[in-house]
Amino acid sequence: MTPNRRSVLGGLASSIILPVSAGAQSSASLREALDAAGATDPDDALRLLARFDAGALKPGDRLDLITARSGLSIDAAIARSRFGRTGRSLYRVTPTTGAWKAQRPDPAKIDADTAAVLADAETGIILPRLSLDRTVAALRAAAAHPAIDRQIAVLESLRDTAPSAPGVGRFRGGTDWYALQLERSLGSMTPACAERRLYAELSRLQARAADLFDSVGAPKASIGDRYARLWRDERFLYPDTDDGRARAVADMNRMLGTARAHIRSAFGEVPPWSVAAGARALTTQEMAAGRGGYRDVPTPTRPGTYVVDLKEIRRRPRWTLPSVVAHELLPGHMIQLGLEGARPPHPLRVDYAAAFVEGWGIYAEQLADRAGAYADAHDALGHVHWLLFRVARALVDLGIHLHGWSIERARERLIEWQGEPAYFAPFDVELARIPLEPTARVAEAMAWLTMADHGRNRPPIAYARALLFEGRKRTTMNSGFIT
Repeated sequence: MTPNRRSVLGGLASSIILPVSAGAQSSASLREALDAAGATDPDDALRLLARFDAGALKPGDRLDLITARSGLSIDAAIARSRFGRTGRSLYRVTPTTGAWKAQRPDPAKIDADTAAVLADAETGIILPRLSLDRTVAALRAAAAHPAIDRQIAVLESLRDTAPSAPGVGRFRGGTDWYALQLERSLGSMTPACAERRLYAELSRLQARAADLFDSVGAPKASIGDRYARLWRDERFLYPDTDDGRARAVADMNRMLGTARAHIRSAFGEVPPWSVAAGARALTTQEMAAGRGGYRDVPTPTRPGTYVVDLKEIRRRPRWTLPSVVAHELLPGHMIQLGLEGARPPHPLRVDYAAAFVEGWGIYAEQLADRAGAYADAHDALGHVHWLLFRVARALVDLGIHLHGWSIERARERLIEWQGEPAYFAPFDVELARIPLEPTARVAEAMAWLTMADHGRNRPPIAYARALLFEGRKRTTMNSGFIT
């Protein structure tokens, strides 16, 4: 932080750090303090927020405050570590991050990144060799620029010293950083606790898959082999034609209609606009431009849409789609993100409860299971495969970063556990991203499993509403989620 910025923030802080009476704790004053907290270092930010009483605030404001304090405390610990920074990656420049990725790259910022790469290398933080090669290839494919050329030269100069092992556990203090990073986006959770829970879930899901395969008369084999065979069963594949894509979308919208009919029994009354959503395929122009699937969440004035990627429709068997509807549409992201958008959380809560959103989407797949969405055994196999995918990549995240797994070993485990990759996450893509985004997959999977574990013995509607309303939340080890 520059002295000028610190002096400006110090002046702002001095106007905020005053005794705050219970009656004076307005949303506006809290948001002003949170805005200032987000612009300064974590220790100063915590002092800015110290005088607010969470118990005197409205529910959404209370969640903003509690979440910000929790996350800032972790950022303060990370700032004192040898790595000194947070984010999805330890590395300044990757195939998907860095100033070079800006729509209009700034040469000064690219050079600053290059200098930071060299400074990191002095402390031993260098991209693993495979990731370094991919980064150089991405930079070469970018628009030619002297600053990018300089960055390429620096990265290539580090190749001989780049480690072959991809995990952060090889760094001194790396395992501690990993634990803090997991807690930052999720809440109180240790890697060891997450790993035990994930292996238990893997065993449960594989046993359920085995029973389902037996019920449909599938030949005996490993779970991975049985899924690989089912994936190519022509009975469930759509034609690679406009008509095939139209049929897939029509099937999804029929599934959505059934899901919408169960919303009231799952959540009680919700605003009608929050369940107004539908599916459509990418247009020809979107496919030609290389765009992937995306969502527009509903608002009080506009229905939501999930735009499904069907470019490689032969990789999307019909039995994989019911869980997609549950996850992306209802009761998944559309209702959760739509309701959250009506009362947006502060950006600090968005950052420090990042894992909640994907966790909800996965949990929504299980809510659909309870409602009977996968009554057909093949649809149930699709549901189980999506959950195996979440668990498997989380375990690979832990294996790479904490147990020194090679990329080859990680690939073997993915093939063994799930057989086929998820449509949007081919094995090569996942195995390129996981080394650069430590804890991300673990946090998402554990957000889901925390929801599922703590909801087992609670009234279903009350629990779902507690999770869904007031926006995203952090986990707590004993009670599930802060409410």
